[in-house]
Amino acid sequence: MTTVMAMSSFLLLPLLFVAAPARVTGNILLPSCKTVGGGSTYFDVQFCLDALGSVGAGVDARSYQDLAAVAVGLLTANATATSAKIGSLLREGGGGGGGRVDAATARSLQLCRGLYAGIAQRQPACAAAVRSGRFGDAKSLLEKSAAAAKECEDRFRRGKAASPVTAEDDAAFKLAKLGVALLNFA
Repeated sequence: MTTVMAMSSFLLLPLLFVAAPARVTGNILLPSCKTVGGGSTYFDVQFCLDALGSVGAGVDARSYQDLAAVAVGLLTANATATSAKIGSLLREGGGGGGGRVDAATARSLQLCRGLYAGIAQRQPACAAAVRSGRFGDAKSLLEKSAAAAKECEDRFRRGKAASPVTAEDDAAFKLAKLGVALLNFA
């Protein structure tokens, strides 16, 4: 009987570590990404690991809230870089017929520039909402950003133009959805 009890305790020990809150287990990146990315229709575990692991803050995070703050920061960087790329594409030939960007693409890029400006404008409020624990507000702002990235890409499809920002739109959409998923567990 004592042996059975000892074996039962030994078998339960790993379960205690699995059930322990993420704050206690140290590096939470992999388990958190498995939790939020494993069943997501928007991104997978590898995207989560690649994105959040790309910066030291993701590896050092102690909670889902910390990871969500990293995702918001990455979305901010994406929006800034994408806006700059769009501006460059428009300057190189978006308006006058002699450049690399045709008229349909230029119209779509102009719409996208406005959409990314909106994403960038929302990010400080989103970051503040995450930091202060107003997760509903943060999720709402992130959903608007995800919708803006999707709208940018949809605009190219509707205009029958090839999108030069497909990768950026995809990343922005996934980062916003990642932030929402992380906040659902915060």
